[in-house]
Amino acid sequence: MHTTWTENTWKSRQGCENMNTENIESPYAPDAMKGMRAIVCGASKGIGRATAEMFTACGADVIALSRSAPQIDGAHSTSLDLEDAEAIERVISAILSDGPVHILVNNAGGPPGGPLLSNDTVDFEAPFKRHLHAAHRITQMILPSMEEAGIGRIVNIISTSVREPIPNIGLSNTLRGAMASWAKSLSQELPSCVTINNVLPGFTDTERLDSLAHSIQEKTGRSTEDIHETWMAQVPIGRLIDPKETASAITFLCLPQSGGIRGVSLAVDGGRMRSI
Repeated sequence: MHTTWTENTWKSRQGCENMNTENIESPYAPDAMKGMRAIVCGASKGIGRATAEMFTACGADVIALSRSAPQIDGAHSTSLDLEDAEAIERVISAILSDGPVHILVNNAGGPPGGPLLSNDTVDFEAPFKRHLHAAHRITQMILPSMEEAGIGRIVNIISTSVREPIPNIGLSNTLRGAMASWAKSLSQELPSCVTINNVLPGFTDTERLDSLAHSIQEKTGRSTEDIHETWMAQVPIGRLIDPKETASAITFLCLPQSGGIRGVSLAVDGGRMRSI
């Protein structure tokens, strides 16, 4: 596992044994996505990579995008900076020239943590470009091919903060809320054969979580151990989510059989949120 947290962090408060997620395999048939072509953004690591790998295991033709052009077995890897509008036009146009796209997973790294009032207005520009602006433009570009193919699935990987803002990540809370509102609005406009949904990860075993803890430490002076323990005290299952668990939920929303699920925000958070 990625985490550097203490062993006790992983233990459930109910006294259950630690869940072994090392050998999680795709719960879906190897041909569940056969004939479907998918773009997965932010696929170099974490949830994005786990999603690209699970899509491939389900028989999808996967185009894995990130700035570092991730190498994923069975997938086509392409470099793309989501903050570069011209690059988006060029790369997505090239992908569409090879055939329709049936699935789009919008995903990108979040902004640094810290109190919202510590951010200047310029701090909002880059995160909104690589999340909201990029997702909107890519959706506009691939939507005609989805409609022509008669099926489309769009999933945005955002955060539980769209329902319950998380302390000390004010910029991220603002950004994720905008993404959720964008998606809900689109769910009323998209063709009937195209769905859009959000997956809301909780505290997940990724480099992003460690990076977030360190940025909060720098701005608040709290120790990373204290930050970790505060986070985990909120999670009933008492452990981090494995990225493959989140990828499984994303995959389900992208199956041909999931056309009746539209405009929802599905939390994969171990029960952290208190809202109904």
